[in-house]
Amino acid sequence: MAVFKGLSEKLNHIFSKMTKKGKLTELEIKQAMREVRIALLEADVNIAVAKDFIAKVSEKAVGQDILKSLSPAQQVIKIVNEELTALMGSTNAKLAVSPTLPTVIMMCGLQGAGKTTLCGKLALYLKKQGKKPLLVACDVYRPAAINQLKIVGEKAQTEVFEMGQISPIKIAESGVEYAKKYGYDTVILDTAGRLHIDENLMQELENITKAIRVDEILLTVDSMIGQDAVTVAKTFNERLAITGVVLTKLDGDTRGGACLSVKAVTGKPIKFASVGEKLTEFEPFYPDRMASRILGMGDVLSLIEKAQEAVTEEEAVKMEKKFRENSFTLDDYLEQFAMLKKMGGARGLLEMLPGMGMKLGAGVKLSDADIDERKIERVKAIILSMTKKERNDPSILNYSRKTRIAKGSGTTLQEINQLLKQYDQTKQMMKQMRNKRGRFPF
Repeated sequence: MAVFKGLSEKLNHIFSKMTKKGKLTELEIKQAMREVRIALLEADVNIAVAKDFIAKVSEKAVGQDILKSLSPAQQVIKIVNEELTALMGSTNAKLAVSPTLPTVIMMCGLQGAGKTTLCGKLALYLKKQGKKPLLVACDVYRPAAINQLKIVGEKAQTEVFEMGQISPIKIAESGVEYAKKYGYDTVILDTAGRLHIDENLMQELENITKAIRVDEILLTVDSMIGQDAVTVAKTFNERLAITGVVLTKLDGDTRGGACLSVKAVTGKPIKFASVGEKLTEFEPFYPDRMASRILGMGDVLSLIEKAQEAVTEEEAVKMEKKFRENSFTLDDYLEQFAMLKKMGGARGLLEMLPGMGMKLGAGVKLSDADIDERKIERVKAIILSMTKKERNDPSILNYSRKTRIAKGSGTTLQEINQLLKQYDQTKQMMKQMRNKRGRFPF
């Protein structure tokens, strides 16, 4: 995850020095903790939060049980991982569900934080959970805000309730009544933002919560604005008693301090994270998984979940059968790329693998691996330029056929030969795995 790349690299560097030493002294641990503190501050973590974090880790790390253990460095890393998890909230905080439907979720935040798009992402997420959400357009000030919500709603295949530019309080009340009448179990209110926090904004939001029962007040926080994000969260919480935070733009080139500070400062959990521009690039926030990714330990659980979303049980059984019968074709190879894209692309998956900070030799790390998504598109072009017969039986590809395919796909003979080699290697690898395990391990 780009948001923590700098911090992750620095922490991995600090801990790699510790692991090389074997036994550690109390002085060496304190020195390492000073370096961790600097890394946190450079990542834009709130200074009070960073100070408290280091104090807790240091207190546990300098105990005699740690110093006398066989692998004190690993014990220290374990403590850092536990405290990072605790810092971000310990466990995943789920959305509240009202015993009296509909559940009402009010989205709030500053203008430009991605709140309206987030409403669509949340609606799509809830639909996948079997819910029937309704989007309600309560932003009547920003030009084209209602139309933007309609566009987002259409993409999420979710109805948008709007009444034009009248009182947002009246719209919220009518939206809830409409939801009750037509069987919607969740109402998502897209409220107005401002370029900065002002009294009118806060008063309007307070008036909405007085007019209707609001079960969740989710604050949209732009992680790109660093410590200002924490200030925004603190102010909104003091006035509205928010129930949770949704971080946007976590895929951007930012230092990540807001993510590590907001829970400690507000006491309210981060419930979701937006990790890309697409409506599907939205996920529940798991503090333990995020801590593991920061420390280069990967996020295998999220990887498995993405795989389950991308590959149905039927598809998995079908693919297993093809490998078992050695009938895996280039059409099937093409399907693998489609599944990879649905799972977030090669780079996104690589970031979830354990050992991201591991060196591959000559100082090169796994996280620095050159993954050119455009090369995947060229491979797809090659396969799509083949006839059905050629995709089913690549052994018939002679020089003449390859030349035709190269012209049709805008590639070279070398690229075609490389693809065929990789295809053969994949088939061979799967054959070996089948022989060892007795079946293909989906």
